[in-house]
Amino acid sequence: MRKAETVTLAGGLLERQAHRRADSAALLADPRARVLPMWRGRPLVTGGVIGGEDRPVSLALCAVDDSFVTAHASLWVFLGEALPEDAGEGTSGPLFAADLSAWQPDDSEIGDAGPGRTAPDVPAPAQTSERPDARFADLRGLISTLAPGDGEIAATARGILEWHRSHGFCAACGSATNPVDAGWRRVCLSCGTSHFPRTDPVVIMLVTAGNKALIGRSPGWPEGFYSALAGFMEPGETIAAAVRREVMEEAGVTIGAVRLLTSQPWPFPASLMIGCAAQATSTEITLDDDELEDALWLTREELLGVFAGQHERIAAPREGAIAHFLLKMWLADTLD
Repeated sequence: MRKAETVTLAGGLLERQAHRRADSAALLADPRARVLPMWRGRPLVTGGVIGGEDRPVSLALCAVDDSFVTAHASLWVFLGEALPEDAGEGTSGPLFAADLSAWQPDDSEIGDAGPGRTAPDVPAPAQTSERPDARFADLRGLISTLAPGDGEIAATARGILEWHRSHGFCAACGSATNPVDAGWRRVCLSCGTSHFPRTDPVVIMLVTAGNKALIGRSPGWPEGFYSALAGFMEPGETIAAAVRREVMEEAGVTIGAVRLLTSQPWPFPASLMIGCAAQATSTEITLDDDELEDALWLTREELLGVFAGQHERIAAPREGAIAHFLLKMWLADTLD
């Protein structure tokens, strides 16, 4: 496996088994079936620092007849099966995600965290999954700690449930739609139009000029938070064209050669991050204030200080994010 394919959430351990989606009842009846409860985008997890003991964080899968899940689930989606050699206990049969967003915890004043931030955990009812430490946790804060298989499962669950949340009505006629095919298609109840899950392609660029790399920050980001430049692709664009356009629009820097390195699913809410290496042919920065609050070139030595936590005002991108991965690969000279 190429090093670039080891980016967080890249997975490859989940057999999606699309050919089985037409028979949800048979899948649910399988005695090996398990479900990942999801609450407002947060997977149910267990582990972490508990009673002074640091335990691995993992997904807290439940039986499909778990009383809490069946009482609150508004939607079930068949995710597939984890590959046997990488499956944890109880994950080798049909695996579902259940949307429990209608459940109202006692302390429910909790919103989405936003870029660079992590929302607080929400304890699950004591009986859920028979694990007293089970809690619904912000996936952004988990991605660097989950095992690859768990990360892929959680990202798939969040991504598909976010699509359902935002596509309840038909784009053709405006009528309500209904989920079919174990959650992988929605059909309009009026005109019959089928709607399928969507992923938004985003280019994210490691822009370099000799010994320097370009980083920037958007307005509203947490203090000190910088990242690689990124932007959504537009209709009719190639990946390379999108890279050149975004860097010029945001920082006024021209780009020559562009090389595709890796990709990462990023279900916040529905992006595919396409990681590229981009060679700058100019270095003068001209900011678009609507896009970036700041951008600057850092040498390898300066970036090493950032990753060591020694820079006076710049923090490294969050571990698990593709920007962190690309910059560390460049520092280690392991871009392949």
